[in-house]
Amino acid sequence: MAKSGPPPIVFILLFLLLAGGGWFFFLNKPASQDANNTPTPTPAGNAVAPPVAPVVGGTSPVAASSFALPASVPAGTAVRIDGSTSMVTINQNLKNGFQGKFSGTTVDTKANGSEKGLQDLAAGTADIAAVSRPLTDREQGQGLAAVPVALDTIALVVGANNPFKGGLTSAQVQDIFKGNAQDWSKVGGPAGPIKVINRPAVSGTHQTFKEQVLGGGEFGTTANITKLDRDATTPLLQALGNNGIGYATFAQVANQKTVRVVPVNGATPDAGNYPYKRQLYYAYKNPPSQAVKDFLGYATSSEGQKAMLAGN
Repeated sequence: MAKSGPPPIVFILLFLLLAGGGWFFFLNKPASQDANNTPTPTPAGNAVAPPVAPVVGGTSPVAASSFALPASVPAGTAVRIDGSTSMVTINQNLKNGFQGKFSGTTVDTKANGSEKGLQDLAAGTADIAAVSRPLTDREQGQGLAAVPVALDTIALVVGANNPFKGGLTSAQVQDIFKGNAQDWSKVGGPAGPIKVINRPAVSGTHQTFKEQVLGGGEFGTTANITKLDRDATTPLLQALGNNGIGYATFAQVANQKTVRVVPVNGATPDAGNYPYKRQLYYAYKNPPSQAVKDFLGYATSSEGQKAMLAGN
């Protein structure tokens, strides 16, 4: 009589055992040392890229460390700044701080408007342009670049004796500066004509006002709107009288006694929810000179930022 073999279950278990061992070996196979499979090395020390700040008007970043606070600046270093009237106080404070910290240096500041500052920068008659708007693609194509230096707000102002004592909504502000509302009674005040004092088109504040306040629209051309020939805040404030309204950078009017700042949407310019905020910039020509690097390094440092606010 033939001897009976092991039951079929034995062969099934043996097959499963061999198959499982092969699968385990496959999963734990050492990584190939072939050059095509070499893993990407991890940076030593878990190094991370330095922080970056945006290029004005563009998408490429500029390393924040490009303008480091200098340890020293050679005597005789001179920097020429021209541009936005909105940055007069900022320029003067940084000039005083820079010259005080680095003996023998000179900073010359002018305020002929953002457009003139950029023209002088491109022509080489200014080293830095103080501008109250982003650079355009055309300006960047000329080799100009810029760094943000301060956050500013555009304030609406009326004369201290103006009978209008209330605030305005964003829509009412648009109506006034587009010429649609020409009487104070149209915006909640006592009856009386509204005199609008506008800055010239070369003003960076004028251009920013168009974008932020008028939504990219144009100022009105009605008879009650007067455009100044020169971009300067003092003549604007003097022209307000008892029925005028105009606009200026908040830093220039915050402590004025002859004018009153008008709240917008219930907020004053020093409130976080105030609607008309903008960035102020220093523009320069690439590649920047050492003097420009030194001044911008100071201006964008924590020490420079404190100096910028001196007296405010």
